[in-house]
Amino acid sequence: MIPLLTFLITFLICHGGVVASHSPDPLQVFVIPHSHMDVGWVYTVQESMHAYAANVYSTVVEELMRAKHRRFIVVEQEFFRLWWDAVAGAVQRQQVHQLIQEGRLEFIIGGQVMHDEAVTAIDDQILQLTEGHGFLYETFGVRPQFSWHVDPFGASATSPTLFSMAGFNAHLISRIDYDVKSAMQDSKKLQFVWRGSPSLSEKQGIFTHVMDQFSYCTPSHLPFSNRSGFYWNGVALFPDPPKDGVYPNMSLPVTSDNIHQYAETMVKNIKMRAAWFRSNDVLWPWGCDKQFFNSSIQFNNMDLLLEYINSKSEFGVTAQYYTLGEYFKSIYGRNLTWEVRKNEDFLPYSSDTYQAWTGFYTSRNILKGVARRASSLLYAGESAFTQYLLKHPSGSVCKMWALEQLQALRWAVSEVQHHDGITGTES
Repeated sequence: MIPLLTFLITFLICHGGVVASHSPDPLQVFVIPHSHMDVGWVYTVQESMHAYAANVYSTVVEELMRAKHRRFIVVEQEFFRLWWDAVAGAVQRQQVHQLIQEGRLEFIIGGQVMHDEAVTAIDDQILQLTEGHGFLYETFGVRPQFSWHVDPFGASATSPTLFSMAGFNAHLISRIDYDVKSAMQDSKKLQFVWRGSPSLSEKQGIFTHVMDQFSYCTPSHLPFSNRSGFYWNGVALFPDPPKDGVYPNMSLPVTSDNIHQYAETMVKNIKMRAAWFRSNDVLWPWGCDKQFFNSSIQFNNMDLLLEYINSKSEFGVTAQYYTLGEYFKSIYGRNLTWEVRKNEDFLPYSSDTYQAWTGFYTSRNILKGVARRASSLLYAGESAFTQYLLKHPSGSVCKMWALEQLQALRWAVSEVQHHDGITGTES
């Protein structure tokens, strides 16, 4: 067991000092709005942008500007960059800058994609991370400080090493063997310091949070309804968004008749999760795959629910919207000590009995080969172009044209590292 590391303390100093510990009651619930948008899952990137992804950022920005208490985290950069370049207007861009400065819109991971951890090469992981981080720094002057690696099919010890060396302050994962996760829940060991590299040792230790059995999605079961829970905007509809705004399986609107039932369902889930962690800070992810394309109906319903829960002291819960950074900052302020996990990984991943996710190690081998060759070509091209510029600074090759070709290949190689890309698990 070791105390919180120096780099965590540094984070606190840089962000307003240590947060005081909360009293044992009530539970402090960190409702973190997010949308999980897989690049290349089932539909092409362009089709996904048209059907829902562009609406996520347009409506989220609009709704965050409507109320100061609202928050949102942006996980992967590809869809956001496409929205920024091709959809966002001048006013929306100004609003994004404002929201980032206010800490209400937070970029998580910041890579071009959420890369796979089993069949990707470390150089390509660094590439896609650099591609996304470069855009964020050049555009907003910010550097992501936390990961949200919730969906790759198993967790490699390479990722915490990479993220730590990239300057991240905390790492968050989810898909690990179901038996291992159950044991960690029972012993309240879902949080630890991970030293993924035996040679670098404590130089790259990073605080790691494993999501509980509910993972990154809001619990979908409502005991009083046959619809999914807390997804008031429904399910994304392809190939076109419905003109009337009515999507499949939209959750029941929060009304005076059902608000207490909604609250009881949410609080019950919160308290179940709280029992698996050491502090009273409960991370409650609100969202799931392809959510928040109609943020107005999402936030308007959740606003009512949170206000109701906070008004009822008998629930023993206070809940607000937070970013992931605000959650980790509160955890750091607890001044707890954490066990150290060394270079053991969480592979292979089994989600249930006889459900080992290992087929993607070798499936779609032609795709994997194309990705490897494209990566090799990119690095060779960048090296050759650099040598050319050094030896022939006024040569005949158009520099802008060459850089555009290399940039296109950087984007493509980054994109295919997605955990539904190079794995071959996408349609």
